[in-house]
Amino acid sequence: MAEGVVAIVTEGIKPLGELIIQQAKFLSGVGNQIELAQNELRLIRGFLKDADARQQDEEQVRNFVMLIRDAAYDLEDVIESFALKVATRRGGGTVKIVLKRFACIFNEGVHRYKIGSEFEDIMNKLSHLRSSLQSSNVVRQTSAFKRQRDRRLTYGHEVESHIVGLEENTDKLVKELVREGKRHLVVSIWGMGGSGKTTLAKQVFLQNEVKRHFDCFAWLCISQKWEGKDVLKEILIKLTSPTTEKRKEISEMEKDEIAEEVCCIQREKRCLVVLDDIWTLEAWNSIKAGFPINEETESRILLTSRKKEVASLASGADHLHQPRPLDEKQRWELFEKIALSGRDETDFEEKSKLGTEMLAHCSGLPLAISVLAGLLSRRDKVEEWKAVLRNVDKYIMRGTTVLEREISGQEYGVSCVLALSYDELPSQLKLCFLYLAQFPEDHEIPVKRLTQLWIAEGFITSTIEIHGSLEIMEDVAYDCLTELVERSMVQVVNYGSTGKVKTCRLHDLMRDLCLQKAKEEDFLDVVDFSTGRRLTGNKVRRLVLYLDDKSECEFSGKDGRNGHIRSLLYFTFPDFGRKWSKRIIRSVFNDFRLLRVLKFENIRREFELPKTIGNLVHLRFLSLRWSTFRALPSSVYKLILLQTLDLRGYLHDFSGIKITNVFLNMEQLRHLYLPAFHTVSGRKLSFAKLCNLQTLVNVRIEKCNLNDLVRLPNLKKLGIFTSRSGQLEKLKEMLVSESITYEHLRSLSIHTFSVEEDIHVPIDIVLRCPHLYKLRLDGKMSELPEQLRGYPDLTKITLYKTELKGDQIEILEKLPKLRVLYLDHKSFESETMVFSQEGFPHLEFLTLSYLEDLKEWRVEKEAMPRLHRLSITGCPTLRAIPDGLQDVTTLKELTIDCMPREFCSRVEEGGEDFYKIKHVPSLIIRNIDRDEPEMEEVAGASQVVAGPAGDSHQESTADAPPPPADEKPEEIQASSTSNLPCQ
Repeated sequence: MAEGVVAIVTEGIKPLGELIIQQAKFLSGVGNQIELAQNELRLIRGFLKDADARQQDEEQVRNFVMLIRDAAYDLEDVIESFALKVATRRGGGTVKIVLKRFACIFNEGVHRYKIGSEFEDIMNKLSHLRSSLQSSNVVRQTSAFKRQRDRRLTYGHEVESHIVGLEENTDKLVKELVREGKRHLVVSIWGMGGSGKTTLAKQVFLQNEVKRHFDCFAWLCISQKWEGKDVLKEILIKLTSPTTEKRKEISEMEKDEIAEEVCCIQREKRCLVVLDDIWTLEAWNSIKAGFPINEETESRILLTSRKKEVASLASGADHLHQPRPLDEKQRWELFEKIALSGRDETDFEEKSKLGTEMLAHCSGLPLAISVLAGLLSRRDKVEEWKAVLRNVDKYIMRGTTVLEREISGQEYGVSCVLALSYDELPSQLKLCFLYLAQFPEDHEIPVKRLTQLWIAEGFITSTIEIHGSLEIMEDVAYDCLTELVERSMVQVVNYGSTGKVKTCRLHDLMRDLCLQKAKEEDFLDVVDFSTGRRLTGNKVRRLVLYLDDKSECEFSGKDGRNGHIRSLLYFTFPDFGRKWSKRIIRSVFNDFRLLRVLKFENIRREFELPKTIGNLVHLRFLSLRWSTFRALPSSVYKLILLQTLDLRGYLHDFSGIKITNVFLNMEQLRHLYLPAFHTVSGRKLSFAKLCNLQTLVNVRIEKCNLNDLVRLPNLKKLGIFTSRSGQLEKLKEMLVSESITYEHLRSLSIHTFSVEEDIHVPIDIVLRCPHLYKLRLDGKMSELPEQLRGYPDLTKITLYKTELKGDQIEILEKLPKLRVLYLDHKSFESETMVFSQEGFPHLEFLTLSYLEDLKEWRVEKEAMPRLHRLSITGCPTLRAIPDGLQDVTTLKELTIDCMPREFCSRVEEGGEDFYKIKHVPSLIIRNIDRDEPEMEEVAGASQVVAGPAGDSHQESTADAPPPPADEKPEEIQASSTSNLPCQ
């Protein structure tokens, strides 16, 4: 990994290195010193590739790597500390102005800030280390990192589609759970990490026989961090799907009250509760009061644990299951599907022999086989397979087999397979992988935010030119993520509407490996205030803080160990509400002066941002999302190196966060998220110099310079809103009169807010965005543009208050790639809506919300042939679901929410419309429109109240195969927030 560190330092000093060289005429030879340092680092990188691979086993090489890494960091500290002193001494400005100030300070004397002697000492150290490394017995071996852009491998995120050997266990567990009997039953699955416990539990949970048998469902992942009251509260919420008022009532209940409620619902109904990954007896004992154990009930618990002691105590020996290792036939079947399926049959016989030999070292463990097969699937030549075999012997064959080590309480066998996968990563991917160690266990990681962080950290160093065209850093970063997915090192949770990975996570074992390697490399430190634990006490560049309401969450950057921190990342639980003193806030924004990344999110108690935030001149990433602050200090204008700035704060009174025109000189800015509700004081916002800007969200067009807005050349996502009728017309006229087209725009959201008038959305604005993937329109429209039919990539549309006539459906249903459609509040003002024959050929997700005029909905034959999910909410005059739904055999889930009692009765078993939807596996009816809203679980069609993802509105693809190109799921957003600006 030291090679990656050196690369980061080499690239990281570019703003103060290469630009210094360009401005050398001002600097009296200083540029030559920086250039010399860069050249020295580039030379050292050449020797580090093989050294990184050997440091695991050779102490001498490991020491060399550590010394070089630390020296590179020291060099970075000297240069950036000097730049900080210049910037804070002379005020803000552009990069070139700062560089000229560099020259002035140097002319006053370099040694004034001790940079001269420190710089010379570090360069001497680097030169000596390179000479020593060069003369040592390190034979350089090169291995090219080739990105196979057009080749889509069949392993990686498809690994869970290759489920082998679970049929017998699945059938056995299903029979045990659904068998007749009034005795409360706990069924446990136990086994080592990676043995398939969770996969087996999910297979059981999703069986149609199970769905038909039980009335209510709850799936919870307990993991190592748990709180008994919180677990019981989540179980109650998932079993009852309460209203907002009831949720508030639950949140105020004591633990014993919640436990009694959970018990009652399990006595009254057939409930299945899955408790995944319980680690300790303490965890089980803290929640078992919520289950009617030893009582007469038809409810069941399915539990998984790595510890036999926990599983046995919960269920007893009679209901204890351990996934067996795969037998030889099953091992080969799984291995062949991942490593050899769909590939050239050249050398198949020899590869089969080598594969069989390697499989012996995996001891039938599914995860070990999957990772090993994934590694081999990237190697075409027999010699490469032989090389892997030699490494497998080296990593795995140390002492005992995997199963023997499991008996002894050590899991090094699997760790060796995972470590082999890590060691094979290029240096860039190692950095990207280790960065995932910051995220809490079972955390769902947003991919877009992750790639922004990678870029800010310097892992994705620059725009790359490929075949004469430029590839932007965000695309390179996404390729790195998909590379990790394809190597079975990262799991996909959700796909977005365009088919790209939206969220991901780490498997438990992969996270263990990630933490282990991050600790070995002093890559980052994790401080958990709830437990008092920290990953390492060593000097690191990245500090991650898990905050807790009960602990004093203070960390200072003034001591020698933390003053050089480059990244400070805060994680809080959803209801974190601790009030922070001004001293702690000042410490965050004052003491860590060399920060590049500051993630200060979800701090819900109001605080004031200090003016000294402007001194953090090295910041590339700043996020205050969901944190409660009222104003952005004007000193932020000094943060000219920012790439991502997220100001989507949270104010309880919606009064608006105050901002000023601070973005003018942020030439590096790529992603700007303004507060959903904000006010602008002083001059209008100017974006004239933001030529790299790709994302601009929540911009009020009456408070910004429209000339700037229409001339952002690289904009990909734009979210605008206005409360004045003439502003959208002005924007349209400017675009049309000057023939301006947003060629790169992929996502457009237009929001209107006015209590005094209806604001019309001009069609021509949409027509100036010919390559849209996502479109959201909030405001009155006379009609949809016919030209939309020619938009080849439009996959997701949300309409709100558009007040369209029913015939406008004809335009939407002809869109060639539309997969997701939200028809929200007053989007259509028509009593009848018709989906024509063969209309909506690719639609997978449809939501009809608060269409108050809709009385009849007809679906003709062969319409929506690929529909997966349908949601109908708050359409009070809709009489019945359409007859045509019975022909939509692909429909997997139907949600009916806030609908009249008569409508709901028609779809229940025995109701006159039940025949139309009896083929749908999951039917959810809740909040029936009556005096007191409540949820009703419907008999007949199978119901899923909550699945493994914990939210019936979100399709989780964790541990599941990615769908084909035309079947990738999309997250379903709650319609109740659809009238708000982009969050």
